[in-house]
Order: sequence, then C-alpha cells, then structure tokens
Amino acid sequence: MIPEVQAVLLGVVEGLTEFLPVSSTGHLIVAERLIGYQDTGKVFTIVVQLGAILAVVWFYGRQLWDKVSGLLRGRPTARRFWLHLIVASLPAALVGLLFEQAIKAALFSPLTVAITLILGGVILWWVETLPQVRASAQTTLPELDSITLKQAVVIGVAQAVAVIPGVSRSGASIVGGLLTGLNRVTATAFSFFMGIPVLGGAGLYSLYKARDTLGSVTGGSTALGLGTLVAFITALLSISWLLRYVSAHSFKGFAIYRVGLGLFVLLLLALGVMQ
Repeated sequence: MIPEVQAVLLGVVEGLTEFLPVSSTGHLIVAERLIGYQDTGKVFTIVVQLGAILAVVWFYGRQLWDKVSGLLRGRPTARRFWLHLIVASLPAALVGLLFEQAIKAALFSPLTVAITLILGGVILWWVETLPQVRASAQTTLPELDSITLKQAVVIGVAQAVAVIPGVSRSGASIVGGLLTGLNRVTATAFSFFMGIPVLGGAGLYSLYKARDTLGSVTGGSTALGLGTLVAFITALLSISWLLRYVSAHSFKGFAIYRVGLGLFVLLLLALGVMQ
C-alpha cells in the first residue's frame, strides 16, 4: 500500500476517533501496525491531530470569537472561560513535556493500547452507573459558563492521564467532567475546547522538532498534509454527530466498544497477526 493511501486511511481514523472517548492515538497505533505504516519518531500520530483541532476551531469559530472579544472587553464570563481552559490544559501539557520521550519509548505499543482500552471502558461504564451522572440534566447546548475553577482542575488532572496511549484524552476529560457534576453535553464540549491548546500545542511542537527530518517520515510532508486534511474533514462530521448523540444517550455504548476492541487487539497479538 502506497504511503499516501495509508495517510488518508489514518487521517480518517484520527478524525473519527479524536473526540470520541475511544482513544484516537490508540486507534492510530493499531491501524499503523495493521496496514504496515512506519511512523518514524511517532511524528505522524501527533501532527495529524492538528487537522482534528482545526475542525474544532472551525466548528466553534463563532463561540471562540465571542470569547476572545469578550476577554478584550473585560467580560467576566469570558475571563473565567479562558482561565478555566488554561488551568484545565496545564496538567497534560506539563506531563507531556516531562515524560514525552519515555512514554513514546515504553508505551506506544498495541499491548498498552489493548489494556488501557479495556480499563478505560470499565471506568466509563462505572461512571455512567453513578446516581449523580444518571440524574444529571441533559441539554442540547453546552453550559460552559457554569464550569467552576475546581471542576477545571479536576478535569485537567484527569486529562493528564491520557498521555498514556489508549486512555483517550477526550474520554478522560469527559469522565472528569461527569464526576464533577457536568452534564454530558457540557463535559463533551469542554473536552473539545481543551483539545485546542493541548493537542494543538503538541502537534506544533512535534512539527517544529521534526522540521529537519520530515523527509524520513513515511510519505514525507505529502503524507502528513493528506492525513491532516482528511482528519479535519472527518473530525468535523464526528464533532457534530457526537454532540447530538450525547444529548440523548449515555456513554455506555463507547464503554462496550472499548472493551470489545481491547479484547480484539489482545487476540490479534496472541495469534501473532500483530506485534
């Protein structure tokens, strides 16, 4: 399979899974092994996420502009929003900077992904059984201005765990939000916004570090560009669908999917189909 086709397929995987609580990085690691794509230095996996982040900026462009203009005008709700977003993003950024190389070297493997998919699925199911989560009021519009500083801190700490492949950044932050009392739509939307500084920063940083070695990535800059573009398009579709879905459903379906996929990956490893 030529690298450009592989990049398109991986872009679809990234865009569809980035904002679902199923771990896009875990899916990319497994997909790369299955189709034989060599992600030199794990650059493709990180950089292609920029496409998904651009989708969030596009989808929430009006709201983001409103928050920016509100900040410039000194609006208290806008100041709180940006403060909470920064606070929630710091733990993952610090953990990523401190342990990036160690995590890539030791944990970027299908076995790690399988284990964390299963454990994350069990946790997600457990959270959905809690009385306060089941009884939380549902809405079709996120209530971002209702988020408190304490909730932002808890969500940020939860998101930091997602530096481990297979945990899912969106899944961890959504779980953190649900545990602090947010409804599903608000927790999901806030996880979208949190991805802008965390994934955007990680993608740009990885792109900068690899600026002299992009040619060594399978398919080079062409593959990176294709993967990023496809991720942008598919992420737009995924964001819109997920917000509609969680306004009327729980996350239990994703929990079942995570456990099932994790067991399937373990089976492939046991059969020697994947290493």
